[in-house]
Amino acid sequence: MSNETSDNARWERETLQQIVKEHLQEKKRARRWNLFFRLLILGYIGVALLSFVDWSSFKEAPAKAHTAVVRLKGLIADGQPASAATINKLLRKAFDDKNTRGVVLEVNSPGGTPVQAALIYAEIKRLRAQHPDKKLYAVVADLCASGGYYVASAADEIYASPSSMVGSIGVRLDAFGVVDLMHKLGIERRTLVAGKNKALLDPSAPRNEAQTTHLQHMLDEVHQQFIDAVKKGRGSRLIIDDDIFSGLVWSGESAKRRGLIDGFGDTRYVAEEKIGVKHTVVYEREKTLLEELTRGVGVSLGMVLSERLVEGVANQAAWRAQ
Repeated sequence: MSNETSDNARWERETLQQIVKEHLQEKKRARRWNLFFRLLILGYIGVALLSFVDWSSFKEAPAKAHTAVVRLKGLIADGQPASAATINKLLRKAFDDKNTRGVVLEVNSPGGTPVQAALIYAEIKRLRAQHPDKKLYAVVADLCASGGYYVASAADEIYASPSSMVGSIGVRLDAFGVVDLMHKLGIERRTLVAGKNKALLDPSAPRNEAQTTHLQHMLDEVHQQFIDAVKKGRGSRLIIDDDIFSGLVWSGESAKRRGLIDGFGDTRYVAEEKIGVKHTVVYEREKTLLEELTRGVGVSLGMVLSERLVEGVANQAAWRAQ
């Protein structure tokens, strides 16, 4: 009986010691994690403050003769990476560099807003006139359509792949109507306006022919601006027919036959064969220090938290097993 009592006492003592040990270890881990998150928050605050510094001003321009490369990728719209403000800044930097021998504008875009495309087009024309010794070549990747081609047509020459998609010289305005659906669902329209055309394109209102005519006239005007820009940019190289300005898109092969592009080739080909300088330098938007330092933080933090969660689940399972 005494042996059994002694064994029970020893088991209780060891169990208590184990519980205390686990408790102390848990408190130690909690302190480490509190310190980690405090340091992480302080780091974010420090990086955020440093992000206000324009670090690009500390970077020196390339000291070697080169072909400058500017990449126009994605939607051409305000607030996007391919906005006029961003692309024009890069173009100016490329042209103003004394070691730039020529500029390649890599285009891979479905288009965008007419205003943003026109602003880039005008800046290319201005820079070409300001730097007559530096030519600008547009090089098409997968797609150069609509506003993308608007911009490309300002280049001295355009090169693409035979499989690239080029063209779509047109303007569109999307709208829809739900009048019949509202009627079937018993929904009543109660839109109030001051100005008879203020509810233009209201999907809950019947189609208004006068408004449709007005909008079509506006689209035709913008389309004509697009056509005039392409004609001015491409000149006599363009083969004009009934389809060229209809909004159709062509393969690079067909685009070459129609004078929409000048030949087939990539950036390397243009740099070596047209500009004559093999060495290329990419001019791109300078990332803020915050973007650089936090690029992998989200993934790393997620992995750490996942490991922490797994550890917690394992600990709970161990306690239940006891």
